[in-house]
Amino acid sequence: MKEAMTLRRDVAELLAGAGIVDVAIDDAVADEHVRSSAYQRVVSVTASSRSRDRDRKIVATILRDPNELGSKTAVVALVDAIAVKVTGPAEFRQWSAELLPELDQLPAEGHRQFIRHRIHDWLFYLSIKDGHLPTPAELAEVSNWMQRVLAEKATSPAVLALLAESANTKKTRNIAKNRSGLSTANDRLKPTLGR
Repeated sequence: MKEAMTLRRDVAELLAGAGIVDVAIDDAVADEHVRSSAYQRVVSVTASSRSRDRDRKIVATILRDPNELGSKTAVVALVDAIAVKVTGPAEFRQWSAELLPELDQLPAEGHRQFIRHRIHDWLFYLSIKDGHLPTPAELAEVSNWMQRVLAEKATSPAVLALLAESANTKKTRNIAKNRSGLSTANDRLKPTLGR
């Protein structure tokens, strides 16, 4: 009963703080899907704010939710949204350092590690955007997801060449190869299977 009261208070506080008035609190408490959707809206409003002062409190509140997967998903969405909004790796490192202690609320080590790794991936991305040329060893430490993001968004010929040579998956290597112009006429003329 106490857990339900805390959850109700937390949901009501998050919705009110984000100015969301069209979600029935009782429905959100009773249905984890409604609650997860509400968290995504709270995260969207939070990320669009100029102030980062409430982020840690919002993350702490979301992570108290007994639905670990839903709360992890909401925190990852906030991490992603802030990463694309910050001015560089130093700002993101400072912001994420304030959140890291809150991750200990997640009982599942896998969820904590996933969020930590996502933060690491974004720090890597932002350092490249800031001019850092990674080594193959550094590239190997980021997720396949981040390698693909880089292959799709990087503009540096050196970064694209590194991805074309060293990315973990063939698909990512091919994206980087095609975007960098490294594919040869022979690669484009190879017959497809069945012809």
